[in-house]
Amino acid sequence: MLSILSTVLTFLALILIPCLFISRRLSVPLISFTNIRRLINVAASQCDEEEESGTSGKKEKQERLPNHVAIILDGNRRWAKKRGQSTEEGHEAGSRKVIKIAMDLFTLGTKTVSLFAFSTENWGRPEDEVKYLMSMFEKVLKSEIPYFQRHEVKVSVIGNRTNISESLLGSIREVEEGTMSYKDRHLIVAIDYSGRFDILQACKNIAKKAKNGLIQVEDIDENLIDKELMTSCSEFPNPDLLIRTSGEQRISNFYLWQSAYTELYFPNVLWPDFDKAEYLKTLTWYQQRERRFGRRV
Repeated sequence: MLSILSTVLTFLALILIPCLFISRRLSVPLISFTNIRRLINVAASQCDEEEESGTSGKKEKQERLPNHVAIILDGNRRWAKKRGQSTEEGHEAGSRKVIKIAMDLFTLGTKTVSLFAFSTENWGRPEDEVKYLMSMFEKVLKSEIPYFQRHEVKVSVIGNRTNISESLLGSIREVEEGTMSYKDRHLIVAIDYSGRFDILQACKNIAKKAKNGLIQVEDIDENLIDKELMTSCSEFPNPDLLIRTSGEQRISNFYLWQSAYTELYFPNVLWPDFDKAEYLKTLTWYQQRERRFGRRV
Protein backbone atom coordinates (compact mmCIF):
# COMPACT_ATOMS: atom_id res chain seq x y z
CA MET A 1 0.00 0.00 0.00
CA LEU A 2 2.77 2.42 0.89
CA SER A 3 4.51 1.55 -2.36
CA ILE A 4 1.40 2.39 -4.38
CA LEU A 5 0.91 5.65 -2.48
CA SER A 6 4.55 6.57 -3.08
CA THR A 7 4.16 5.90 -6.79
CA VAL A 8 1.04 8.07 -7.00
CA LEU A 9 2.72 10.94 -5.14
CA THR A 10 5.79 10.68 -7.36
CA PHE A 11 3.56 10.84 -10.45
CA LEU A 12 1.84 13.95 -9.15
CA ALA A 13 5.16 15.62 -8.37
CA LEU A 14 6.90 14.78 -11.64
CA ILE A 15 4.03 15.05 -14.14
CA LEU A 16 0.86 16.78 -12.97
CA ILE A 17 2.55 19.61 -11.07
CA PRO A 18 4.75 20.56 -14.08
CA CYS A 19 1.58 20.35 -16.21
CA LEU A 20 -0.19 22.82 -13.92
CA PHE A 21 2.85 25.10 -14.05
CA ILE A 22 2.98 25.03 -17.86
CA SER A 23 -0.80 25.45 -18.05
CA ARG A 24 -0.57 28.57 -15.89
CA ARG A 25 2.30 30.04 -17.92
CA LEU A 26 0.48 29.44 -21.21
CA SER A 27 -3.05 30.12 -19.89
CA VAL A 28 -4.21 26.76 -21.26
CA PRO A 29 -6.94 25.38 -18.96
CA LEU A 30 -6.79 21.72 -17.91
CA ILE A 31 -10.46 21.22 -18.78
CA SER A 32 -10.15 18.40 -21.27
CA PHE A 33 -8.35 15.09 -21.45
CA THR A 34 -6.77 16.23 -24.73
CA ASN A 35 -5.18 19.31 -23.17
CA ILE A 36 -4.02 17.30 -20.15
CA ARG A 37 -2.38 14.74 -22.45
CA ARG A 38 -0.63 17.43 -24.49
CA LEU A 39 0.65 19.20 -21.40
CA ILE A 40 1.86 15.89 -19.96
CA ASN A 41 3.85 15.31 -23.16
CA VAL A 42 5.45 18.75 -22.91
CA ALA A 43 6.10 18.44 -19.18
CA ALA A 44 7.59 14.96 -19.58
CA SER A 45 9.80 16.25 -22.36
CA GLN A 46 11.07 19.12 -20.21
CA CYS A 47 11.66 16.79 -17.23
CA ASP A 48 13.69 14.47 -19.45
CA GLU A 49 15.76 17.41 -20.67
CA GLU A 50 16.70 18.39 -17.13
CA GLU A 51 18.05 14.89 -16.52
CA GLU A 52 20.06 14.73 -19.73
CA SER A 53 23.70 15.67 -20.02
CA GLY A 54 26.42 15.55 -22.66
CA THR A 55 26.20 15.62 -26.47
CA SER A 56 23.56 12.90 -26.82
CA GLY A 57 21.28 14.66 -24.34
CA LYS A 58 21.49 17.94 -26.23
CA LYS A 59 20.73 16.19 -29.51
CA GLU A 60 17.61 14.50 -28.06
CA LYS A 61 16.47 17.81 -26.61
CA GLN A 62 16.71 19.54 -29.98
CA GLU A 63 14.72 16.76 -31.64
CA ARG A 64 11.87 17.02 -29.14
CA LEU A 65 11.52 20.81 -29.08
CA PRO A 66 12.01 22.79 -32.31
CA ASN A 67 14.68 25.48 -32.15
CA HIS A 68 13.18 27.31 -35.12
CA VAL A 69 9.46 27.43 -35.94
CA ALA A 70 8.26 29.14 -39.12
CA ILE A 71 4.61 30.10 -39.60
CA ILE A 72 2.73 31.06 -42.76
CA LEU A 73 -0.04 33.30 -41.44
CA ASP A 74 -2.93 32.25 -43.66
CA GLY A 75 -6.69 32.66 -43.34
CA ASN A 76 -7.29 36.25 -42.19
CA ARG A 77 -9.57 37.12 -45.11
CA ARG A 78 -11.57 33.87 -44.89
CA TRP A 79 -11.92 34.37 -41.13
CA ALA A 80 -13.40 37.83 -41.72
CA LYS A 81 -15.67 36.66 -44.54
CA LYS A 82 -17.16 33.91 -42.35
CA ARG A 83 -18.10 36.57 -39.81
CA GLY A 84 -19.39 39.14 -42.28
CA GLN A 85 -16.47 41.45 -41.49
CA SER A 86 -14.12 43.41 -43.72
CA THR A 87 -10.76 42.17 -44.95
CA GLU A 88 -9.09 44.83 -42.82
CA GLU A 89 -10.82 43.50 -39.70
CA GLY A 90 -9.52 40.03 -40.54
CA HIS A 91 -5.94 41.29 -40.83
CA GLU A 92 -6.36 43.23 -37.59
CA ALA A 93 -7.54 40.08 -35.79
CA GLY A 94 -4.57 38.18 -37.22
CA SER A 95 -2.09 40.84 -36.13
CA ARG A 96 -3.29 40.58 -32.53
CA LYS A 97 -2.26 36.92 -32.49
CA VAL A 98 1.24 37.38 -33.90
CA ILE A 99 3.23 38.51 -30.86
CA LYS A 100 1.12 36.47 -28.44
CA ILE A 101 1.78 33.18 -30.27
CA ALA A 102 5.46 34.05 -30.77
CA MET A 103 5.88 34.58 -27.03
CA ASP A 104 4.15 31.26 -26.30
CA LEU A 105 6.67 29.51 -28.56
CA PHE A 106 9.57 31.27 -26.85
CA THR A 107 8.20 30.23 -23.46
CA LEU A 108 8.19 26.59 -24.56
CA GLY A 109 11.86 26.75 -25.58
CA THR A 110 11.86 27.76 -29.24
CA LYS A 111 14.76 30.11 -30.03
CA THR A 112 13.74 31.52 -33.43
CA VAL A 113 10.23 32.23 -34.73
CA SER A 114 9.75 33.21 -38.38
CA LEU A 115 6.51 34.77 -39.60
CA PHE A 116 5.63 34.95 -43.31
CA ALA A 117 3.68 38.19 -43.16
CA PHE A 118 3.74 39.40 -46.78
CA SER A 119 5.03 37.59 -49.85
CA THR A 120 6.37 39.25 -52.99
CA GLU A 121 3.32 37.87 -54.80
CA ASN A 122 1.03 39.70 -52.34
CA TRP A 123 1.76 42.96 -54.14
CA GLY A 124 -0.84 41.72 -56.64
CA ARG A 125 -3.65 42.08 -54.09
CA PRO A 126 -6.06 45.06 -54.19
CA GLU A 127 -4.27 48.36 -53.65
CA ASP A 128 -6.35 49.29 -50.59
CA GLU A 129 -5.55 45.99 -48.89
CA VAL A 130 -1.81 46.32 -49.57
CA LYS A 131 -1.82 49.89 -48.28
CA TYR A 132 -3.59 48.79 -45.10
CA LEU A 133 -1.15 45.93 -44.52
CA MET A 134 1.89 48.17 -44.91
CA SER A 135 0.40 50.68 -42.50
CA MET A 136 -0.36 47.89 -40.03
CA PHE A 137 3.20 46.50 -40.23
CA GLU A 138 4.60 49.95 -39.52
CA LYS A 139 2.25 50.51 -36.58
CA VAL A 140 2.90 47.13 -34.96
CA LEU A 141 6.69 47.20 -35.36
CA LYS A 142 6.99 50.71 -33.97
CA SER A 143 4.51 50.39 -31.11
CA GLU A 144 5.87 47.06 -29.83
CA ILE A 145 9.53 48.09 -29.51
CA PRO A 146 9.24 48.59 -25.71
CA TYR A 147 7.60 45.14 -25.43
CA PHE A 148 10.38 43.48 -27.43
CA GLN A 149 12.99 45.21 -25.30
CA ARG A 150 11.26 44.27 -22.03
CA HIS A 151 11.20 40.60 -23.04
CA GLU A 152 14.60 40.74 -24.77
CA VAL A 153 13.38 39.65 -28.20
CA LYS A 154 15.64 40.36 -31.15
CA VAL A 155 13.62 41.38 -34.23
CA SER A 156 14.81 41.04 -37.82
CA VAL A 157 12.82 41.90 -40.95
CA ILE A 158 13.85 40.05 -44.11
CA GLY A 159 12.78 40.47 -47.72
CA ASN A 160 13.25 42.74 -50.72
CA ARG A 161 13.15 46.30 -49.41
CA THR A 162 13.08 47.99 -52.82
CA ASN A 163 9.32 48.56 -52.90
CA ILE A 164 8.83 49.26 -49.21
CA SER A 165 8.04 52.85 -48.24
CA GLU A 166 10.63 54.96 -46.48
CA SER A 167 8.28 55.35 -43.54
CA LEU A 168 8.04 51.57 -43.01
CA LEU A 169 11.78 51.20 -43.59
CA GLY A 170 12.33 53.70 -40.79
CA SER A 171 10.27 51.59 -38.39
CA ILE A 172 12.13 48.46 -39.48
CA ARG A 173 15.51 50.06 -38.83
CA GLU A 174 14.31 51.38 -35.47
CA VAL A 175 13.09 48.00 -34.18
CA GLU A 176 16.15 46.15 -35.50
CA GLU A 177 18.61 48.59 -33.97
CA GLY A 178 16.69 48.70 -30.70
CA THR A 179 16.74 44.90 -30.25
CA MET A 180 19.93 43.78 -31.99
CA SER A 181 21.82 42.99 -28.76
CA TYR A 182 19.46 40.24 -27.59
CA LYS A 183 20.51 36.61 -28.07
CA ASP A 184 18.05 34.04 -26.71
CA ARG A 185 14.82 34.99 -28.52
CA HIS A 186 14.73 35.92 -32.19
CA LEU A 187 11.64 36.99 -34.12
CA ILE A 188 12.02 37.11 -37.92
CA VAL A 189 9.31 38.88 -39.91
CA ALA A 190 9.29 38.27 -43.68
CA ILE A 191 7.87 41.22 -45.64
CA ASP A 192 8.05 41.22 -49.45
CA TYR A 193 9.86 37.91 -49.14
CA SER A 194 10.31 35.32 -51.88
CA GLY A 195 12.26 32.10 -51.49
CA ARG A 196 13.33 32.28 -55.13
CA PHE A 197 14.52 35.88 -54.70
CA ASP A 198 16.41 34.86 -51.56
CA ILE A 199 18.30 32.15 -53.46
CA LEU A 200 18.82 34.45 -56.45
CA GLN A 201 20.32 37.28 -54.40
CA ALA A 202 22.57 34.77 -52.62
CA CYS A 203 23.85 33.49 -55.99
CA LYS A 204 24.48 37.04 -57.22
CA ASN A 205 26.43 37.91 -54.06
CA ILE A 206 28.56 34.79 -54.45
CA ALA A 207 29.13 35.54 -58.16
CA LYS A 208 30.30 39.06 -57.31
CA LYS A 209 32.74 37.74 -54.72
CA ALA A 210 34.10 35.21 -57.22
CA LYS A 211 34.42 37.90 -59.89
CA ASN A 212 36.34 40.15 -57.49
CA GLY A 213 38.65 37.31 -56.51
CA LEU A 214 37.40 37.12 -52.94
CA ILE A 215 36.49 33.44 -53.31
CA GLN A 216 37.30 30.61 -55.71
CA VAL A 217 34.75 28.39 -57.44
CA GLU A 218 35.99 25.53 -55.28
CA ASP A 219 34.94 27.50 -52.19
CA ILE A 220 31.26 27.45 -53.16
CA ASP A 221 29.32 24.91 -51.11
CA GLU A 222 26.10 24.70 -49.12
CA ASN A 223 27.61 26.44 -46.11
CA LEU A 224 28.61 29.42 -48.24
CA ILE A 225 25.11 29.67 -49.70
CA ASP A 226 23.65 29.48 -46.17
CA LYS A 227 25.71 32.50 -45.19
CA GLU A 228 24.38 34.55 -48.11
CA LEU A 229 20.70 33.80 -47.49
CA MET A 230 18.61 36.30 -45.55
CA THR A 231 18.16 33.82 -42.70
CA SER A 232 21.88 34.02 -41.93
CA CYS A 233 20.80 36.58 -39.32
CA SER A 234 19.62 33.66 -37.16
CA GLU A 235 21.59 31.16 -35.12
CA PHE A 236 19.10 28.57 -36.40
CA PRO A 237 18.54 29.50 -40.08
CA ASN A 238 16.70 26.31 -41.08
CA PRO A 239 13.27 25.79 -39.48
CA ASP A 240 12.65 22.50 -37.71
CA LEU A 241 8.90 22.99 -38.03
CA LEU A 242 6.84 24.98 -40.53
CA ILE A 243 3.16 25.61 -39.83
CA ARG A 244 0.72 26.89 -42.43
CA THR A 245 -2.70 27.65 -41.00
CA SER A 246 -6.03 27.49 -42.90
CA GLY A 247 -5.57 23.99 -44.33
CA GLU A 248 -3.73 25.01 -47.50
CA GLN A 249 -0.95 22.47 -48.13
CA ARG A 250 1.82 24.41 -49.84
CA ILE A 251 4.65 26.67 -48.70
CA SER A 252 4.04 29.39 -51.33
CA ASN A 253 7.63 30.38 -52.10
CA PHE A 254 8.66 30.60 -48.43
CA TYR A 255 12.07 29.31 -47.30
CA LEU A 256 12.62 27.11 -50.35
CA TRP A 257 16.27 26.39 -49.54
CA GLN A 258 15.92 26.40 -45.78
CA SER A 259 12.99 23.94 -45.65
CA ALA A 260 14.73 20.96 -47.27
CA TYR A 261 14.17 18.80 -44.17
CA THR A 262 11.63 20.86 -42.28
CA GLU A 263 8.60 19.11 -40.79
CA LEU A 264 5.48 20.57 -42.44
CA TYR A 265 2.20 20.87 -40.54
CA PHE A 266 -1.06 22.10 -42.08
CA PRO A 267 -3.85 22.62 -39.52
CA ASN A 268 -7.31 23.51 -40.83
CA VAL A 269 -7.71 26.33 -38.32
CA LEU A 270 -7.60 29.88 -39.71
CA TRP A 271 -4.78 32.07 -38.40
CA PRO A 272 -6.87 34.36 -36.12
CA ASP A 273 -8.20 31.20 -34.42
CA PHE A 274 -4.77 29.61 -33.95
CA ASP A 275 -4.14 29.60 -30.20
CA LYS A 276 -1.96 28.00 -27.54
CA ALA A 277 -3.98 24.79 -27.41
CA GLU A 278 -3.62 24.43 -31.20
CA TYR A 279 0.14 24.87 -30.90
CA LEU A 280 0.31 22.22 -28.17
CA LYS A 281 -1.46 19.90 -30.61
CA THR A 282 1.12 20.81 -33.27
CA LEU A 283 3.97 20.27 -30.82
CA THR A 284 2.63 16.83 -29.89
CA TRP A 285 2.56 15.91 -33.58
CA TYR A 286 6.11 17.22 -34.06
CA GLN A 287 7.46 15.24 -31.10
CA GLN A 288 6.10 12.06 -32.65
CA ARG A 289 7.95 12.62 -35.91
CA GLU A 290 11.13 10.65 -36.60
CA ARG A 291 13.51 13.14 -38.18
CA ARG A 292 16.00 11.18 -40.31
CA PHE A 293 17.33 13.92 -42.64
CA GLY A 294 17.55 11.38 -45.45
CA ARG A 295 19.48 8.88 -43.36
CA ARG A 296 18.38 5.41 -42.29
CA VAL A 297 17.91 5.14 -38.52
